[in-house]
Amino acid sequence: MAYVGETYYPEGVRWSAPIPFGTLPGLLAEAATAYGERPAIEFRDRPISFAELGAMVDTAAAALLRAGHGRDSSVALFLGNTPDHPTCFFGALKAGARVVHLSPLDGERALSHKITDSGARVLITSDLAALLPTALKFLERGLIDRLVVCEDATWGEVGIPRAPIPSSPAITTYRDFVRDAAPPSAWPAIDPQDVALLQYTGGTTGLPKGAMLTHKNLTSAVSIYDVWVAPARAARNQAERVICVLPLFHIYALTVILLRNLKNGDLISLHQRFDVDAVMRDIEVKRATAFPGVPTMWIAIANLPDLDKRDLSSLAMIGSGGAPLPVEVAKVFEGKTGIKLRSGWGMTETCSPGTGHPAEGPDKPGSIGLMLPGIELDVVGLDNPARVLGVGETGELRIRGPNVTKGYWNKPQESAESFVGDRFLTGDIGYMDADGYFFLVDRKKDMIISGGFNVYPQMIEQAIYEHPAVQEVIVLGVPDDYRGEAAKAYVTLKAGAQPFSLDDLRTFLTGKIGKHELPVALEFRDQLPRTPVGKLSRHELRSQERRHVSQEPATTR
Repeated sequence: MAYVGETYYPEGVRWSAPIPFGTLPGLLAEAATAYGERPAIEFRDRPISFAELGAMVDTAAAALLRAGHGRDSSVALFLGNTPDHPTCFFGALKAGARVVHLSPLDGERALSHKITDSGARVLITSDLAALLPTALKFLERGLIDRLVVCEDATWGEVGIPRAPIPSSPAITTYRDFVRDAAPPSAWPAIDPQDVALLQYTGGTTGLPKGAMLTHKNLTSAVSIYDVWVAPARAARNQAERVICVLPLFHIYALTVILLRNLKNGDLISLHQRFDVDAVMRDIEVKRATAFPGVPTMWIAIANLPDLDKRDLSSLAMIGSGGAPLPVEVAKVFEGKTGIKLRSGWGMTETCSPGTGHPAEGPDKPGSIGLMLPGIELDVVGLDNPARVLGVGETGELRIRGPNVTKGYWNKPQESAESFVGDRFLTGDIGYMDADGYFFLVDRKKDMIISGGFNVYPQMIEQAIYEHPAVQEVIVLGVPDDYRGEAAKAYVTLKAGAQPFSLDDLRTFLTGKIGKHELPVALEFRDQLPRTPVGKLSRHELRSQERRHVSQEPATTR
């Protein structure tokens, strides 16, 4: 196909370039052989070499096989950003299992659903106080048979609260789990078409659905990025130091940082959480060369009062993803640093890649960029997803490529409805301009993207409905200066019930939903809008709010 946007591709890059693929254990094994004693990960100032990581993965894989968690099984990971994650991630895959990512930010309901739906009977977690108590509940409720607990102190004492590990035949420390585990005479054969990862995203019922991401999908995603940046890497001809504060259970961090940089022999500077001072130390003192972040991180950095005096000269590659980057933030950051900050677009279902910006090219504020090599994007009618629209016409984005999911786990109907032929319907509404640049104008889905994380209104509504005073509720996304977008609850009260405060509501919801899902605003109404058949209408409420906002300046001045 001919793509007009190829005009702006980096010199030597072609849309039709071959996109190699393979398996994830193969990717790591090749890196371990090629880079040996070169540091792959630095955590708490301790380097772990490629060879050391490869050996740790082999041990994890051998232990999982010994315990019966190999082919046709799912292994759930409930871990934060420590070396335990890549060790167990690649270990499960080398054993032939599927990985199930569980987000520590999720509430117990969503986590319980993911465990049950995926069929995972073993869960690997950490003894951190933020993780272990929740993991123990899944064991107590019979959702899993085995709990393997990594000990955070393995990587050095840093004063992070930990929880005691109970004594139980169903609970073992990771150290004991892998003790004396010997590799098999032959590792399980893995096909690139095998499902490597169940990465959960939103469902129409309000429950998350597992995107089936194959070894081919994920390794193709890495290759797509490699083709895109090949000229820049060749010109620099060095191993990069890449800051990873994005959570590794998120598809953005998994593909853009972990998989890509391990494949290319780079050093991943792993942080357990985002701390602006720690990130600036990595840049200014340790001379980090790359930092992929989400808008909330860039907002924090852009708001540093002395940013214009800080030394960012080591940075060669920065980017924003996970959520739309506010144009004003990019403008402020560039004004203070002289460095352009741009945002691409991708999805869980595409293993991250979709669009990107070339280093050189037209400046188009608000654009998500050009479609990346090997990926086909088009825009189709909202009334007919088989009708392709022309330049400048707004419709739903469709995508096709080797990185696109084969469908949703245990969801044949939703899988079928998500495709037109072999093209995936993204649910995002936008258009392509005459230069081949894409722009998003809205989302077909009701999903809220808050700080780079997906938030699903129906899940929040279900939890709010448990409040004894609530009659009806609709949750919408509203602009948020820090997160980009956050949840607001619109509530009608039962007869005789008294209003409650936002803080009261957040306290009531704590534990029922994730912290990132808690509403930031609350409004009581006498009634909520409905459709002609009597259903609550989120669409009409959103329209009312837009009209209200557009009229506000005239009525308040």
